[in-house]
Amino acid sequence: MPVPAQLKQHRIALVGDYSERHVAHRAIPKALEFARAESGADVAWDWIHTRDLLDVPRQLAGYAGLWVVPASPYANTEGVFAAIRWAREGRHPFLGTCGGFQHAILEFARNVAGIADADHAETNPTGRSLVVSALSCSLAGQTGMINLAPDSRLGAAFGGRRVQGEYNCSYGINPEYRDRMVSAGLKFTAHDDAGEIRGAELPSHPFFCGVLFQPERAALRGEIPPPVRAFLGAILAA
Repeated sequence: MPVPAQLKQHRIALVGDYSERHVAHRAIPKALEFARAESGADVAWDWIHTRDLLDVPRQLAGYAGLWVVPASPYANTEGVFAAIRWAREGRHPFLGTCGGFQHAILEFARNVAGIADADHAETNPTGRSLVVSALSCSLAGQTGMINLAPDSRLGAAFGGRRVQGEYNCSYGINPEYRDRMVSAGLKFTAHDDAGEIRGAELPSHPFFCGVLFQPERAALRGEIPPPVRAFLGAILAA
């Protein structure tokens, strides 16, 4: 007999190398607490350090969703890729912010778009296919306006076409690989005023979204970050 939705617990895996010094890490539990209170659902979460990701299908079995959090490079990059692939192929709701977004792009590039040697300039600056490359100007500690595609999950989550994002990063998506990623099914749905990529999603997936900025920081101001509300909504609807 199915468990009634109001009694079922939904657990979220937070994958990343937790540190109290990271503002985003302090904000994430608050963001989830606010979203949980609004939903009235039984939602819980566990932080999983990347070095502990040794058998991802077994370790993530039973989780309702995956959030790959900021603060890379990760201690175990391959473990992060395996976790993202678990969510993408298993159609589990996925959210990636900042470094989590960058690594979601890399996982997709390697395993879907056919860029087997897709790499990150932060960890391998001499890599042949730097799908994630250094930004022309660092966004560490910066804010900026972001334009959202109106026919996108991110646009629907924010309820508008233009929002302000808070950043703490120096790397982004290399536009040289945009067309190959789009041809493989990825949709870039958030850009800054210069047209640089700030977010993406998989339309074919129930919920697979990532952003370069850190919307979770809104929780430190007592607000529910819209992508977190949408992420939790997808988990509860699954």
